[in-house]
Amino acid sequence: MRFTETAVAGAKVIDPTPHADDRGRFMRAWCAREFADAGINFVPVQANMGYSVRKGTIRGMHYQTEPAPEAKLVRCTRGAIFDVVLDLRPGSPSYGQWYGTELSAENGRMLFLPEGCAHGCISLQDSTEIYYMTSAYYTPSAAGGVRFDDPAFGIQWPTEATVVSDQDRNWPLVKR
Repeated sequence: MRFTETAVAGAKVIDPTPHADDRGRFMRAWCAREFADAGINFVPVQANMGYSVRKGTIRGMHYQTEPAPEAKLVRCTRGAIFDVVLDLRPGSPSYGQWYGTELSAENGRMLFLPEGCAHGCISLQDSTEIYYMTSAYYTPSAAGGVRFDDPAFGIQWPTEATVVSDQDRNWPLVKR
């Protein structure tokens, strides 16, 4: 795996190094030793999947706070998404900054998001599926979010948001 720093402190893009032959390809999706060697202390305790029927479906921007802050490792297993990490950690050198990249079943790319960062994505194709592991169990009392279109952050989504849940549409705007 190749680990690449992003504009958000501690967030990394992880590109697989697949082995291909006449059967197809094989690539590693998780290795505690490789992650530790890359400076990522991540122990997954839960795995989740999401499926979006239509292109333009927004999910996010979601995060968890104390007592259950979570880091995430996100991949796309079918279709393609534009995946975003947003730094909401007070005192972080990249507070308020975001980074986005395309994750697809084809490219096998993953995005690691450290604790204290919000996560969101938009489907770039119909019938898109994501799979992500978290370092904390889902804890409703710790769950929060910010608007995907909050002008305080200026996230530049590559396609129009056409399907948005009431929850994601109604997170309060942040005053910076």
